Amino acid sequence: MADSIQQIDSDGLAGPVSPTSPTSPTGSAASTREHAAAIAIGAPRLKGRAKLLQGLHRISSSPSLAQIGRKRASSSPYGSRNTISCVSLAPGGSPPNYDGSYSSQSSAGGYSTAPTTPGLDTPCLDGSFPIRKVEFGTPGCSTPTSPMQLGSPLSKVLSPFPELVEDYFSIPIDEVKRTKRRNFDFWGEMPHEIKLSIFAYLKPKELVRASNVSKDFHRTCFDGQLWTCFDASEFYRDIPAESLSKIIVAAGPFIKDLNLRGCVQVEHYKRAEVVVKACRNLINATLEGCKNFQRSTLHSLLKSNERLAHLNLTGLTAVTNGTCKIIAQSCPQLEMFNVSWCTHMDVRGIKAVLLGCTRLKDLRAGEVRGFNNLEAAQTIFETNSLERLVLSGCSDITDEALRTMIMGQDPEIDILTNIPCVPARKLRHLDLSRCTRLTSNGVKSLAHLVPFLQGFQLSGCTLLDDSALSPVLATTPHLTHLDVEELSLLTNTLLSVDLAKAPCASKLQHLSISYCENLGDTGMLPVIRSCTALQSIDMDNTRISDLVLVEAASMVRARSSTASNKNSRPKLGLRMVVFDCQNVTWTGVREVLSRNGEVSKPACSSSSPYPTEIIQLKCFYGWMPTVNEHLKRVLRGDLPAAGRLERKWVEYMMANEEAGAAGAGVRRRRRRAREARMMHADEEEGGFGMGGGIGRRRRARSGGCAIM
Repeated sequence: MADSIQQIDSDGLAGPVSPTSPTSPTGSAASTREHAAAIAIGAPRLKGRAKLLQGLHRISSSPSLAQIGRKRASSSPYGSRNTISCVSLAPGGSPPNYDGSYSSQSSAGGYSTAPTTPGLDTPCLDGSFPIRKVEFGTPGCSTPTSPMQLGSPLSKVLSPFPELVEDYFSIPIDEVKRTKRRNFDFWGEMPHEIKLSIFAYLKPKELVRASNVSKDFHRTCFDGQLWTCFDASEFYRDIPAESLSKIIVAAGPFIKDLNLRGCVQVEHYKRAEVVVKACRNLINATLEGCKNFQRSTLHSLLKSNERLAHLNLTGLTAVTNGTCKIIAQSCPQLEMFNVSWCTHMDVRGIKAVLLGCTRLKDLRAGEVRGFNNLEAAQTIFETNSLERLVLSGCSDITDEALRTMIMGQDPEIDILTNIPCVPARKLRHLDLSRCTRLTSNGVKSLAHLVPFLQGFQLSGCTLLDDSALSPVLATTPHLTHLDVEELSLLTNTLLSVDLAKAPCASKLQHLSISYCENLGDTGMLPVIRSCTALQSIDMDNTRISDLVLVEAASMVRARSSTASNKNSRPKLGLRMVVFDCQNVTWTGVREVLSRNGEVSKPACSSSSPYPTEIIQLKCFYGWMPTVNEHLKRVLRGDLPAAGRLERKWVEYMMANEEAGAAGAGVRRRRRRAREARMMHADEEEGGFGMGGGIGRRRRARSGGCAIM
């Protein structure tokens, strides 16, 4: 039997036999437990009912782990049937004796603790199953079969069985050392797009300065993508023509918006030619004031930029009617055209541009000659694409020419309404300032035909009266700007009846009636009450009085938004110009100052106790220092200092009036006037503190001259 067991062991079927085996003569004395004897290999296999009963008997007779002195694992590491590593063989003749299913040897001894219950793939033999030793390595092979390498530091801590590891977290872990990157060029390795995004925050003058830092900065600063909009109007006096031309040449293909307003240093024809050859993708071009531009250079620029949409040639002597023909042929997408004060052209050039540029919406032709031409006026009527028409200073324009622009030649008239049956004009802004030949009959033709009009300027048209503006105001509901300066024939009836009750009264924002000497309180008070959206009023050299100032201050305070925070800063809500108005006194000015810095008692929780909109006032030049200082204090939120300045100024003005009165006590009144003047001067110079003028300055004064 011993020879059979050894043969089985040599074939790899079983491990060494335990010394407590019954075949050993000393087995009963050495141990209290007995193992079943091995069975012969040639024993027949049980089948059917006998095999099932034998399996059940073995399961019920296996002892627990507590009887062999070790803890049972919570789970088995062997997940499949092929991982069973030990079997025992017993003789089939003797009844099997199963007194243990796990080996009594410790894990350090190299014995397996797998259960002895056979799986489906394990041959079921009669008798007991001896335990074989689990080897960590295969003889003759350098690669171990276990997940752990024998002799490694980890094998000393971990056992071959993961469920028996107790100090797994004490295994040392080697830290990965990170090597620092040497000579890291942050700017050099930055993507070019990010560099351009950073430099895009710099102004052109700052870009030129930054280009001197290094070659990389120079290359980045003069990248064309940073110069798509080149505006030299802010620094044209500080940059020489050579540097200006170099910048334009470097960024020429990328420039879309070119503003050379006032750049008179571009005088040499070679420099101008370089600029023209570089810029070929312009959309907006402003050459206002470039008087040294040659005619051929200008024509080359216009021919090489077919995508021009905005062109400003104000004041250029090189502009002629031939230039306008080139624009009509080369710039079909033109939308804005400004040729004001171009003295070498006339209305025929305007006519060519209107016929060639069908997208033209903004035409500015101030002081251009020949607008009495009815053919050009008929062209303006037929195109009907203009939204802004500026004809200021065109003294040639007549009533007939203006009527032709608006209603055409010989229009059909509606019998019932007496209105021409023509399409309404698209005009939004119309400037007829200083067109001295216009009369009321010509301006009256605008009624009912300019319903979208927002800005209307008639300053200097001295022949106009109330009949010219009355029908226009009644048929322009979107009017926001009205300039009737120097129209001395206007009366208060136009303001109180026509303007105050017009459909545009609630939208009117800017009103100028300066030098209208017949206008006064009778016309302006209804206008201020009705036009609550006013932002500026020019009333110098009129007959208005303090009542208009008081009404304006009340209107601004009533329309102010709610603000209950005392730290909030007010904003300018209304600008008033009232200098050279004889009926305006310091009392009315004082009322405006008082309302600007007034902290009113709120009527309800939603009302505003602190001012949010104030009035900027221009009045008599002798009062302006006080008015400006009071405005500064209110804008910075120092209402106590503003109120203190107002009181000192009132005392000073009252003392001056008292000192100027005749009668007894003249010296005493003059002395009080001097004291009030000194106190007012102190208050104007100091009082910058938030809480009552602490730390204000005082003017050093002597006690008087002792030498006569």
